[in-house]
Amino acid sequence: MNTRGDAAEAQAADFLMRRGLKVLARNYRCRGGEIDLVCCDGATLVFVEVRLRTHRGFGGAAESITAAKQRRIALAARHYLAGKAMPACRFDAVLLDGETIDWIRNAFDAA
Repeated sequence: MNTRGDAAEAQAADFLMRRGLKVLARNYRCRGGEIDLVCCDGATLVFVEVRLRTHRGFGGAAESITAAKQRRIALAARHYLAGKAMPACRFDAVLLDGETIDWIRNAFDAA
C-alpha cells in the first residue's frame, strides 16, 4: 500500500470534485495499464493521471509522465471503454509539487 500515493489521489479527487467533476472510478487497472482517476466533466469522460513530487531532485511531476506512461494510460482507457458507446474523452493530469496543485486539461493525446 502506498500511503502517500493514496493520499495524493484522494487530494486530487477532492480537488476535481470541488471543480465540478464526478469521480467514477479510482485506480482502474487492467493488464498493462492503470488509470488513477476516471471522472466525468459534463458529457466528457476524463482519464486523470495523478503525479506527486515532494522535491525536484528527480524532476517535476509533469516530467514524470513519460511517453511510455502515456501509452499505458491510453491502453487502460481503451480497456475501460471496451463495449461502451464512445463518449468524448480527454486525458488530464493533476500534478502535486510540494504545496502546489496544477490541473492540466488535455495533458496528452491517446495516440
